[in-house]
Amino acid sequence: MDGMGAGARTDGDGAAPASDSDVSQLWDGDRGEVARNLLTSGVRCFAANGFHATTTRDITSAVGLSPGALYVHFRSKEHVLFEIIHTGHRRSLEVLDDGEPADDASEHLRSLIRRFVAWHAHHHVVARVCQYELTALSPPHYEEIRELRRCSTATFHDAVVRGVAERSFADVDVHRVVRAMLSLGVDLVRWYRSDGPDSPEQLGEFYAELALGMVTGTRSQRRFAASGDSP
Repeated sequence: MDGMGAGARTDGDGAAPASDSDVSQLWDGDRGEVARNLLTSGVRCFAANGFHATTTRDITSAVGLSPGALYVHFRSKEHVLFEIIHTGHRRSLEVLDDGEPADDASEHLRSLIRRFVAWHAHHHVVARVCQYELTALSPPHYEEIRELRRCSTATFHDAVVRGVAERSFADVDVHRVVRAMLSLGVDLVRWYRSDGPDSPEQLGEFYAELALGMVTGTRSQRRFAASGDSP
């Protein structure tokens, strides 16, 4: 996941962010119902208005509680944001870690991209908060999230390095290619809508093909990826 700034966010047509129907399913089962409801409300408020423009009253009133009720479950508004962002990053990393690597390097990379993209599409509202509001975290919380992000990056890095070593992929600039792949999976949270023409799975398949093209493309594309020169 790459950070993309902070503040109030809307979809490209100016409408409020489309609903993420699965958001309430993300929270750990050991949390109480009220805490889970507050996190879900926090997601919707932060996605619609941004962290700084959202008040504790906004979060609590949406679930029929007084502003002080938030502090029974979370230390602060920033702590609500951290729990949302931490959960989002952890869940997306779990998706990458799900299952054993495929025997074929290309299929392994395809599977990673497919799952990563589909998760971000399914949970585009939570993921949008994870990206846009990252810089609102306190320094200690930010460092915790950076470690999770490094783990995600390392998963893709290892997959590309494996393909290059096995000569399934071209001798590409791994750092640049991985950064581009991560950007593919993350940028969709800016525009994706659940009622759009593509399902999360369809986007996952399409983006997987694009990612493979980065490492198995034409000769000029390979030279560009390896050297940084224009083709």
